[in-house]
Amino acid sequence: MNVQSDFVRSLPGDPAALSVQPSRLRRWHIDVPLLFLLVIVAAFGLIVLYSASGKDMGRVLRQLIYLGISFTGLFVIAQFQVKTLKSLAPLGYTFGIVLLILVAWIGDGAKGAQRWLDIFGLIRFQPSELMKIAVPLTVAWYLADVVLPPKAQYLAVGLIIAVLPSLFIVMQPDLGTSLLIASSGLFALWLAGIRWRFLLGGAFLAIASAWPAWKFLLHDYQRSRIMTLFNPESDRLGAGWNIIQSKTAIGSGGFDGKGWLNGTQSHLDFLPESHTDFIIAVLAEEFGFIGVLFLLIMYLLIIIRGAQISLLAKNTFGRLAAGSITLTFFVYVLVNMGMVSGMLPVVGVPLPMVSYGGTAMVTMFASFGVLMAISTEGVNR
Repeated sequence: MNVQSDFVRSLPGDPAALSVQPSRLRRWHIDVPLLFLLVIVAAFGLIVLYSASGKDMGRVLRQLIYLGISFTGLFVIAQFQVKTLKSLAPLGYTFGIVLLILVAWIGDGAKGAQRWLDIFGLIRFQPSELMKIAVPLTVAWYLADVVLPPKAQYLAVGLIIAVLPSLFIVMQPDLGTSLLIASSGLFALWLAGIRWRFLLGGAFLAIASAWPAWKFLLHDYQRSRIMTLFNPESDRLGAGWNIIQSKTAIGSGGFDGKGWLNGTQSHLDFLPESHTDFIIAVLAEEFGFIGVLFLLIMYLLIIIRGAQISLLAKNTFGRLAAGSITLTFFVYVLVNMGMVSGMLPVVGVPLPMVSYGGTAMVTMFASFGVLMAISTEGVNR
């Protein structure tokens, strides 16, 4: 079994290469190139996390447990038939909406936000994470059996499916997650084919709603984050602190970095949230441009693989679901790196498979399990 050669042959080139995989792993519904890339990124993430957490081996072990649960979830979901995933999508979406309502009613709060559910003190999780996979799958389910490009009435219903969970999430408040979840559903709508007049209408509506959103929707700290983006030095010890320290860490890494465990911004506690949202700054300081480029290449290959799976899917649901999941993954990478480098407002988005965390990790790998199910559709189950 030559896994490496199968991986190389399957990267951009002849689409038929998607079928070149070890037969045994195909029977297990495992997409070898995708799995290979996920393992590399996860392993690299553990190395970075060990340094970012201050050599806290306990935190690394907890991340290993999260990864074990995540990979198990990936393998389980990959065994489902695509038609089964399609039928379960609206059920998962409805269940997620119920959980979001429960968050608003009896949710557990922290740092001024009410985003978690605590189940008898045993499990504490964010229901909004479930919607990251439920929303694109449900929009894909709804559009799978209509004539594409969809007419206005179908677009309207698809838009409601995408936006409704975001309204609950923005009240938690969690504006960043709400926008990202809405975008995951909008990607499915876009891939289904949207006429130019609808795109222009949507752009006009977004521009027209910008001022009311700024005035009535955003909280003071959210406005502060946006204003800090343009001039972080105006509040060096307050809202601008995170961005200034992350940019300092990134710049001090240079081309090849200071070396693993030799970063100063994180180890001297200048960089807040160094093991979660701002972990890419630790990576840049210790591994330099080379380390960041390596991670970006891995992410790019994952995106290319997801695009291949979408293009070669056997039905509309598979194409829309795989495409929207892949584009959503791209946006999460873009937003995290953009906010850490001072190009986007800080919205609390973790770096996929590298930042420390449980629920977000499980959800991310579950979406990759859907990609694998679509990739191996047609193999005997």
